[in-house]
Amino acid sequence: MGASFPPARYSRVPPTITVAVAEADGPIDVEIALDDDIQDDPTELCTLLENENSAKTTWVTVAIAYAKHKKLDVAIEVLTKSNTVFARGRAEDRLSILNGLCWLYLLKCREAPRMVIDGHPNPQSRTKDFYIQAATSVLNDASRISPSYPPLFLARGVLYLLRSSLQAPTTSAGTNQMSSERMETLKQAAKCFEDALRSSGGKNLMAKMGKARVNYSMGKYAEALKAYQNVLESSPELIDPDPRIGIGCCFWQLGFKDDAAGAWQRSLDLNPKSKIALVLLGVYNFHRTAQLPPSDPGFLGLTKKAMSQYIAPSFQQDNMYPLTCATLGNWYVVRKAFDKVDVLSKRAIELTDVGAVASDGWYQLARKEHQQDNTAKAIDYYTKADQARGGDDRGYIPAKFGSAQMRVLMQDYDGAKFRLEKILQQQPTLEAQILLGTLYAEDVFAAQANNSQEDKSSELKKALKYLEDVSKAWKDPKKKATPDQAVLLNLARLYEADHPDKSLKCLEEVEQMELDGIPEEDYPEDIEDEALLKKALRELLPPQLLNNMACFHYQAERFLQARELFQSALNACVKAAGRDETIDTDALVTSISYNLGRTYESEGMLDDAKGVFESLLERHPDYIDARIRLAYIILRQNPNDEGPAAVSKLFKENDDNVEVRALYGWYTSKSKKKTLNFADDQEQRHYKHTLQKFDKHDRYSLTGMGNISLAIAREMRRDTEQDKEKRRKTYERAVEFFDKVLQLDPKNAYAAQGIAIALAEDKKDYSTALQILTKVKDTLKDYTVFMNLGHTYCEIKQYSRAIENYEAALAKDKARDPTILACLGRVWLLRGKHEKSLPAMKTALDYSQRALDLAPDQIHFQFNVAFVGFQIALLVYSLNDAQRTLAEVQAAAIGLDEAIESFSAIARSPNPPFPKNDIEQRANMGRNTMRKQLERALQSQQKYEEQNASKLQQARELREAEARKREEQKQKEMEAAAERNRKRIEEHQKLQERDREYMERRAEEERRRQELIDDSELRRTERSANRKKGGKRKKKGEMDDSETEGGESDDGERPRRRRTTASGTEGLTDEERPRQKKRKLERKNKEPIGKYKSAEVIVDSDSEGEADLPIDGSESAEEGLAAPRPRKAARVISEDEDDDDDEAGSRKAQNGADVAMDDDEEDE
Repeated sequence: MGASFPPARYSRVPPTITVAVAEADGPIDVEIALDDDIQDDPTELCTLLENENSAKTTWVTVAIAYAKHKKLDVAIEVLTKSNTVFARGRAEDRLSILNGLCWLYLLKCREAPRMVIDGHPNPQSRTKDFYIQAATSVLNDASRISPSYPPLFLARGVLYLLRSSLQAPTTSAGTNQMSSERMETLKQAAKCFEDALRSSGGKNLMAKMGKARVNYSMGKYAEALKAYQNVLESSPELIDPDPRIGIGCCFWQLGFKDDAAGAWQRSLDLNPKSKIALVLLGVYNFHRTAQLPPSDPGFLGLTKKAMSQYIAPSFQQDNMYPLTCATLGNWYVVRKAFDKVDVLSKRAIELTDVGAVASDGWYQLARKEHQQDNTAKAIDYYTKADQARGGDDRGYIPAKFGSAQMRVLMQDYDGAKFRLEKILQQQPTLEAQILLGTLYAEDVFAAQANNSQEDKSSELKKALKYLEDVSKAWKDPKKKATPDQAVLLNLARLYEADHPDKSLKCLEEVEQMELDGIPEEDYPEDIEDEALLKKALRELLPPQLLNNMACFHYQAERFLQARELFQSALNACVKAAGRDETIDTDALVTSISYNLGRTYESEGMLDDAKGVFESLLERHPDYIDARIRLAYIILRQNPNDEGPAAVSKLFKENDDNVEVRALYGWYTSKSKKKTLNFADDQEQRHYKHTLQKFDKHDRYSLTGMGNISLAIAREMRRDTEQDKEKRRKTYERAVEFFDKVLQLDPKNAYAAQGIAIALAEDKKDYSTALQILTKVKDTLKDYTVFMNLGHTYCEIKQYSRAIENYEAALAKDKARDPTILACLGRVWLLRGKHEKSLPAMKTALDYSQRALDLAPDQIHFQFNVAFVGFQIALLVYSLNDAQRTLAEVQAAAIGLDEAIESFSAIARSPNPPFPKNDIEQRANMGRNTMRKQLERALQSQQKYEEQNASKLQQARELREAEARKREEQKQKEMEAAAERNRKRIEEHQKLQERDREYMERRAEEERRRQELIDDSELRRTERSANRKKGGKRKKKGEMDDSETEGGESDDGERPRRRRTTASGTEGLTDEERPRQKKRKLERKNKEPIGKYKSAEVIVDSDSEGEADLPIDGSESAEEGLAAPRPRKAARVISEDEDDDDDEAGSRKAQNGADVAMDDDEEDE
């Protein structure tokens, strides 16, 4: 391979050359230095070579020497001069000169800039296009001399490759990765390399490499990989150019990143100075860091490895190599060394002939300008980075995203959305989804902040879609995406109105991320309980987060969790103030304390709530919300004295505050005198004054006006058509108030509920009312919603649903509300009458009695209890004897007497709930009719039960006898099953004992058999020893048994199968052991019986069918046979053959016959 490794490209250039110069005294040899002392100016040298008519090879050698010393312009000048000198000679002599000149132009093209960035171009500097045109001109001249000159094919192929790299990529999306012009150029390059291979008989390695490079440029990475591998197989010593670099690039494009790194590492092992392998391995290690979060321990190690082991050494070897400059420039962008970024990025853009590298350079310049707030330049550079990779529907995604970011900074939100949506159409990236979802979310938040009536449902859907896709991507382990708190907080705000549970879940995820981010040195000591530790760590979190989480728990009526979070938020405010003095903790503490007080209030801890609000007013006396809640608490604790005074005082001091006026209006509604005249209603006058003087759009006042109209309409008479019309108009006025509220606040649940009530009571439109109330129930957590749902279901006779809603209302801290209990009594009564169910009637009586116990002075509750008792008596009388019992009839009679007394007392009261005459008539009917009917029913029931008592006793005894019989039968079956199980166990034990005995016998037989085998082996060894002592072979009749068994051929034939000793003969000598029967072998010249030799099988007459079976697990005897003679029949020798068989077998072996071999010896 030469003295140096790797070999230099110009290794054949001699250090000096000798030129014969003609002189008067004769020619003189002039030595010209071609090493480091070579002349800078070739004019004198060219003149000498021209005058002395030097050979063409001399000119070419001088030009190569200049090229070796990186003086390409001088080399080009030398070859250009030589081309002029040899122009007077044969045209064919110029071909090699033109070919060399073309290669020098191509080399200059690789080193020349593709463009000049910033400033005026230097007239002396030429771009790649110039040298490509020069190389094309030279090739055309050479082709005119000889188009089939083989070296021209390779040069033209490389020229087409360089030209294709400078052509613009395609801008359209789809499978086509390049423009038609570039594809045509690459096809021309492939044709030239094919011609070069054909002319060289397929031996031109550079043509093979060029063909592989064409396939790679076309995107045919699998074909390119195969081509590079073929080059490596044919020339594994080739390292300049190195096919391993191409193999690695193909693996990279095919997605096998680790295999690519392996190929590049092998290239670096063979050539440690390979700048290409170094920078590619650096890129690979940077790629690995991109798969890890910055907090990963391996992130820093891989970054240092990429820079120190690969990128820096590559840059030291060639600081002008474009890929190295681009990679290093990206590193300096992260380090914010913008001066170096500018130099390296521009160098990469100017010198590269790869569009992707130029795109990286533009992108780094754009990021530099982006961070320096140079918006115009940043947008320009982002656009150029995108266009360098195709732009439009293809292009560079990070550059497109950067351009969208700049549009956001310029507040061109529509332009940013347009570009982000195009990015997502091209490739779904998390960053684009986050930014686009955030922009749409900001549109929604802005509309909410401005109380805009514009429909933002479309923006809401888009924001949720994009941000939810991002949150789903976090759960995909393949994407290795890190959760972003900003995304979760935006989702929480978007979910807040319609999905508070999802909003809370997002906040809890943010809380967990914050907890995970707390350093261990901040953990409290001596806390092992996990719940206590979490509570302590929460105090290190942002108090705003804890406050928001507590608010969601409060809305869901999880007051305990809300209270704990509010308390943790207050403690967090104190610690946050210690860490950062710029935080306005006073505002946070005020808001969180107010929320804590409201939580105490909802839990019924009025004293604690009162203390919180009083402490707030001590620090902020003008905090009107705290004063309102304090006055309300005092009113609840002292509804007669101090409470009304506190509310009135608050109203007088703040009569211009709509919130205070709302509280006073509520207080008025509870304490006013009822009236059916709308104009005379005190609450109505208060609301009207609020709307006229303070806020005509006050939603609370409008809703209160609607509720007043509903209450008046509900109590109005409906005897005449005029009364009915007046009542209908009152309902319509109520609906008008509610509709106005919904225009101001489309999601106002109280106004929607008012419309539902009006529809149910006035229009009897229960289905629409149910739809509205069902939606209101999801928003308004108030018992009144369940009450209204119960009323509506009751009207459409869905009593079970009505009962469910009434009980739900009762569970809303209203267990002692007599109104709800009375409603439950009413619906159970209706259900009992509908189903003729006495238990339902009893339940109705129970609820009515409970309501009366809570309000014993209320006449209508007394009437309800009496009425239910009366209805129970009617139902009991209507049932037949089989459907009731004597006790139920007696109880109904007692209830009827109590109902009659109650009706009489109610009729005498000053304000009966119904006309006095009607109540007295019902009492008289109970005395005169119902009481007699129940007496007859009591007699009939008593007679029925007496008559059926004996039948019932007989039936009871029969059932008991049947039960005893079934129990006895069950007991017998259990005993029979137990007996069967016992027998099965005994049989199993017997089988186990038999198997154990059988296995013991088998073991004993095996032991005896092994002893016989050992004895047989011992005897065989003794016979073999006797045979080796020599002596004449005895005749057959004179041989003893031991000699016959050991009789084998002297030519080294392997012994046959050992003889098996019969059971029971162990321990006997050969003379004492009974002789076994023998069979004689067939004579050698006997004709076969059948047509085929395999048909002849010899079987012992004493053991039929056993001769052909192997013993001791050995293989079939046929597998060990050989047939040297084609017509000779195979022999199968049984193991129980005697001495004669051994001797006959020995003679057969000497004659070339086949014998079966012992399995044991075969194993050896």
